Amino acid sequence: MQVEVKNLKGETVRTVELPAAIFEAPIRKDLMHQALVRQLANARQGTHSTKTRGEVSGGGKKPWKQKGTGRARQGSTRAPHWKGGGKVHTPKPRDYSQQMPRQMRRAALRSALSAKAAEAQIVVVDELALAQPKTAEMLKALVALVGVDSALVLLPEKNEGVERSIRNIEHAKYLRANYLNIRDLLSYDRVVLPLASLDVIQSYLG
Repeated sequence: MQVEVKNLKGETVRTVELPAAIFEAPIRKDLMHQALVRQLANARQGTHSTKTRGEVSGGGKKPWKQKGTGRARQGSTRAPHWKGGGKVHTPKPRDYSQQMPRQMRRAALRSALSAKAAEAQIVVVDELALAQPKTAEMLKALVALVGVDSALVLLPEKNEGVERSIRNIEHAKYLRANYLNIRDLLSYDRVVLPLASLDVIQSYLG
């Protein structure tokens, strides 16, 4: 797939061939869904907890005698139907993590990238570099590249200047290319891909 390579002013400088194995792979919605559900599940801490009737304080004494009062028999004021009583069938700490083979996870990434490429949502730039870290300069570059769309900027390596410049832009996010994940890919309208990041992605997805 031939795509245009742009500079930070939004001008086309040349074209590049995107690897077909990554950007023209079969689009598997089932794999993308499974990978997304797995990532969201693995992000859950699972630390929620409520107290059962055996864990709440008090309730050791029988509220009233078994017979003769005319009221229903009760053994504890900490039963679930009493105010201040324990809870039933409520959350306890648990592990929400899900497993998914690496090959399936990478196939899901290829599917997501192929879907983006098919809809012309991949923006390739020759180099993403600023003379000095300035949010206004980065915002100006992103407007030239993607307009008003939200953007996921993939960096080939750590770049303090670019990262600091993107950090305060509400509709943009930076991510190092080797940390590419399905949730971020599906959360943003456009993917801004420097040529160096393309090499990183190809190293483990190609």
